[in-house]
Amino acid sequence: MATGLKDAIRSLVNDRGISEELIQRTIEEFLLAAYKRKFGTVENAVVIFSEDGEDVALYAKKTIVEDLEDEVLEITLEDSLKFNDDCEIGDELLIDIDPKEFDRIAVQTAKQKAKQTLRDIQKDTLYSEFKGKEGEMIIGYYQREKNGEIFIDLGKTEGVMPKRFQSPREVYRLNDRIKCLVQSVEKGNTGLRITLSRTHTEFVAKLFEIEVPEVYDKTIDIQKMVREPGYRTKLAVHTNRDDIDPVGACVGLKGVRIQTIVRELEGEKIDVLRYEVNPIEYIKNALSPAEVKSVYILDEGKRTALAVVDESQLSLAIGKQGLNVRLANRLVDWNIDVKTEEQFSEMDIAIETKRELEALFTDDSDDGEITNIAELPGLEERLISFLDQNNIVLIEDYINSSEEDLLSIPGITKEDLESINSILNEYVDIVEEEAQDEEYIETFECPECGHEITSDMDTCPNCGVGLSFEVEEVIEGE
Repeated sequence: MATGLKDAIRSLVNDRGISEELIQRTIEEFLLAAYKRKFGTVENAVVIFSEDGEDVALYAKKTIVEDLEDEVLEITLEDSLKFNDDCEIGDELLIDIDPKEFDRIAVQTAKQKAKQTLRDIQKDTLYSEFKGKEGEMIIGYYQREKNGEIFIDLGKTEGVMPKRFQSPREVYRLNDRIKCLVQSVEKGNTGLRITLSRTHTEFVAKLFEIEVPEVYDKTIDIQKMVREPGYRTKLAVHTNRDDIDPVGACVGLKGVRIQTIVRELEGEKIDVLRYEVNPIEYIKNALSPAEVKSVYILDEGKRTALAVVDESQLSLAIGKQGLNVRLANRLVDWNIDVKTEEQFSEMDIAIETKRELEALFTDDSDDGEITNIAELPGLEERLISFLDQNNIVLIEDYINSSEEDLLSIPGITKEDLESINSILNEYVDIVEEEAQDEEYIETFECPECGHEITSDMDTCPNCGVGLSFEVEEVIEGE
């Protein structure tokens, strides 16, 4: 075989991403296919690569016999001595086969088989590599557009971005560098298809992971994200760390982090807001950048709510063609109606009805009475844990504890107590039971028989006469 085989293999490894072992196996199959085309069998064919990988040789293994019956599998002793002087009958001899001896058809058949094998190997190798990248960010270069689909060079292969996965804001030119999400990887009859996207919410999430280290290391969680590609994205963020402002961390100093992401999305608006367990506060946040004055829960079961804003904030809260409130609905999973104060006052809802609606949400009825600290809406898990560790489980336990005792609990600060008290004032009616005065009992004589009787008796136990007493309160000094 010609030298320089190792360089050719290395080139295939680098260009096509195929392992050296698989390429050697393909070369072996190529030689065996040509051998079979010429000799009709591969039973006695042997392919050996040199230790340095620079060369490969093809041999025919033949058994030394006295009388030749099969010239493909056997060789006479006389002929074998031409190759080795120590040959004996019954030995097996490897005879070098020069591939140049193969006819053109044999070589062409082997080449076709080798090419198909390489294509299959490359397809399987690329499939395994890119299948593991589904849901990940990848960078490629714009190559061409056909029928609305964009073809992107990914190095070893091409990816395709369908029209529905392209942002309406973005226009590309030849060799433009493009970041995109690997949406799916599939093998088909026509080959490997790698579908890319820039419209999925996961794409924006990956951008935040790149720009915000706290999101990447899960210090800050993206609780939920909704998006109208090319127009606006809303994401609710949350952290269990008291020393980190999740919204501020995502926005960055002077907005540097969020602006980098906005530029990548060609100016798409992004609202980063704080996730809240309390739906009223969550809805207020979700309608940003508008300022919401108050939120009323209309029907908790149907998850409908009413947000009241100033006249100047109405268009901002609703958004162009209703986009802002529509995204807010999807983010909080509530159906939100936005009204001005004037519109709200004209609605057929009396003040008492409004209070009843709020009471419905807070559920102050006896059946839904809140008794445990853990049931308080919006109370941080860490505070619940700190109190629980100190045997303060019931709201009653908390109320009966002094401020000094509560502040002595590790992890509890004065600001924490103010937060807990604020939640208690909003959601719990504290009723102090008045101690009942002990019943005052006097002793008298029965007016009929003179028997001793008391004021708690209805009849005289001696004569059975009916008794009626008026115990007058004696005020000292009268």
